[in-house]
Amino acid sequence: MADRNLLRELPAVHEILEGLAPALKRFPRELVVGEIRRALDDARSRIQTGQPNGASIESRVEQALARLERASLRRVINATGVVLHTNLGRAPLGPIAVLPGYSNLEYDLQTGRRGKRDVHAGVLLERLLGAPAIAVNNNAAAIYLALNELALGGEIVVSRGELIEIGDGFRIPDIMQRAGAILREVGTTNRTHIDDYRAAINDRTRLLLRVHPSNFRILGFTSRPQLDELVSLGRERGVPVYEDLGSGCVVDLQHHGIDEPLVTDSLRAGADLVSFSGDKLLGGPQAGILAGKPELVTRLRRNPMFRALRLDKMIYQALEMTLRALLLERWDAIPALAMIRQTAEQVRSRAEALLERHSIRAELVPGQSVIGGGATPEQSIATCLIAIPCDDLMAAEERLRAADPPVIARIENGRLLFDLRTVFAEEEPELAAALLSLAPR
Repeated sequence: MADRNLLRELPAVHEILEGLAPALKRFPRELVVGEIRRALDDARSRIQTGQPNGASIESRVEQALARLERASLRRVINATGVVLHTNLGRAPLGPIAVLPGYSNLEYDLQTGRRGKRDVHAGVLLERLLGAPAIAVNNNAAAIYLALNELALGGEIVVSRGELIEIGDGFRIPDIMQRAGAILREVGTTNRTHIDDYRAAINDRTRLLLRVHPSNFRILGFTSRPQLDELVSLGRERGVPVYEDLGSGCVVDLQHHGIDEPLVTDSLRAGADLVSFSGDKLLGGPQAGILAGKPELVTRLRRNPMFRALRLDKMIYQALEMTLRALLLERWDAIPALAMIRQTAEQVRSRAEALLERHSIRAELVPGQSVIGGGATPEQSIATCLIAIPCDDLMAAEERLRAADPPVIARIENGRLLFDLRTVFAEEEPELAAALLSLAPR
């Protein structure tokens, strides 16, 4: 009975609208009415299920409209020390002034005729890699396009130890099936030999696939053929060799503690086709790059799915800027590479200066940064961490996420830690303000 009375007491839509109208003039009437109805439906549901009513209908409507008005995609300060943080957009981008108005996306300014959007990245990719290349919207799309074009209805030979799963449930066997190819597994999880590939090749074989295990490591009693062995076998039997490299490393980072195969090494070893991500160690926006033999790249570009998977003009702009910086060896213009190249001493100097400049009480402790983003597992970079004393770690971490801009830190060994390796210099004053809200002065 009480529930029915509460339901009867709920105001009508027009009553709430009249009360809110003066304060919500900036919103379209239909939008306000829709949010009022949502709030009323929620209130009825709460009453019927015996839940506490919470805020007033008017307050709920105002909060809902404020959320709709505020951008959902926001800049955050990444103080975790994970350079390619998958949840934070992987490779961080530098300042990009998006071209306003129209652009020559598919217009050849020299001839005055229709052009191809590939040219904005294609020329730079070919100079950088020494082979023609195209770009699609991510590396999963690149793999799909390659398998669909080169192995549709045929078999792909791949080692069992390379049938990987990456983030969000993406599995190599599943993408093969969707691409219309037939999986031919060879070897075992830990050991595969060149003779396993040789024995599996038949008149239905279309590709020899090699997948770089960029997000995991199998250690111990392991082996797999070298790429040049696969290339020799492929040439002997007339079967193309395709290597998915995942991370897309085009700069030698061994001096900085990162051991990852270079795309150019695979191409020089004779791989007919390689694919890799644009937003991992390449340091650019989300994209999937396919590079290799001219005749194969031409086939991929002519595949009808290429149009469905192609890049948007804003991504092309970001990719072009990244590729040009790589080609000209302007490493500091690529934030991910600039972060990786910082030494632990440089990070420590920045941390000391930050604490002194803002009179922040904290401890500096040695630690490790990681690349992340499904790249370079089991590898890390020495760094210096800021440890802030606080009574309630979880509450402090939650408060940081609610800041403007949000600050993402890490909790480790019972301490709240901040790694300046992944914090831009211009973000340091904002980070300092967040730290001051936690640390006693």
